[in-house]
Amino acid sequence: MPRVALTRRVTFAAAHRYRRADWSDAKNQEVFGACANPNYHGHGYACEVTVRGDVDRATGMVIDLAVLDRVLHDEVVARFDHRNLNLEVPEFGEGGMIPTGENLAQLIAGRVQGALGARAEVSRVVVREDESLWSEWTP
Repeated sequence: MPRVALTRRVTFAAAHRYRRADWSDAKNQEVFGACANPNYHGHGYACEVTVRGDVDRATGMVIDLAVLDRVLHDEVVARFDHRNLNLEVPEFGEGGMIPTGENLAQLIAGRVQGALGARAEVSRVVVREDESLWSEWTP
């Protein structure tokens, strides 16, 4: 059976700041610059998730698109849209991961794969902060 990739894009708006709890405010400002602003800043993110799998002979699909859409809604849009990532997403809380695009892509990949189980393999996640900056996760 042929293995095929399918990509779906979702969008969300979220605020964040880069900060390490174990560093002083001065050190955070030195390393992260404006991204360490204590009042946060926001982005209109675009997230592309690519899944791979065998094409089902009966349906002609890698995965039921309704299933993929539900997972992306639950694991990406509902989790991150109109949220302050540092304050409302436990993985990015004080002492947790810094909410960079790189860490967002990794987190999304793991959560989507966990929700999909064996139905399809997550093979790529792209998180775009804007047209000139994005992070890409691949296994």
